[in-house]
Amino acid sequence: MIDKIWCFFIIISVIFSFFNGNLENLNESIFSSINETTQMVINLFGGMCFWCGIIKIISETSLQEKLKKIIAPVNKRIFKNLDSKSEAYEHITLNMVTNMLGIGNAATPAGLKAVEELEKINPSKNKLSDEIILFIAINTASLQVIPTNVISIRNSLNSQNPSGIMVSVWFVSIMTFFSIIILTKIYLKLRRN
Repeated sequence: MIDKIWCFFIIISVIFSFFNGNLENLNESIFSSINETTQMVINLFGGMCFWCGIIKIISETSLQEKLKKIIAPVNKRIFKNLDSKSEAYEHITLNMVTNMLGIGNAATPAGLKAVEELEKINPSKNKLSDEIILFIAINTASLQVIPTNVISIRNSLNSQNPSGIMVSVWFVSIMTFFSIIILTKIYLKLRRN
């Protein structure tokens, strides 16, 4: 569906620029945006590799257990029906830690594994369990302590203060995180009735 929307926008842009005599500007903007995008991807690639490596190290050392203990009080209140020693709980924790570091791309594998493990313990296979819905909502809200990707993008675009957004990100992230938990809990309660 999204590919059709993009094709529609591109076709409309070409037709509009043709009738307005801006075809040269369209060509120039296409090639300049390709250059800018390629440069940004190259700049982000190193940071993504570094943080994916850090997450791999965290997942294979005792550091994961320490981080799990830090997050445990929050997770116990959110996922009351989930065993804290289960595989799903491990992947949820790793996903949350990765999201807190602001590297959502590196959080994806742990998120997929968490949903896969939650589906294994789902009593009703024809609908999503409360835990899966809660996890998807929390993963979408993505509580961030260090917005690594955003800082990297701002840095690649030559921002004067790439990390100047930290306080704003913390405020919005915390508000979004708790709002999504409250709204999801209300939804789940209504769904049960």
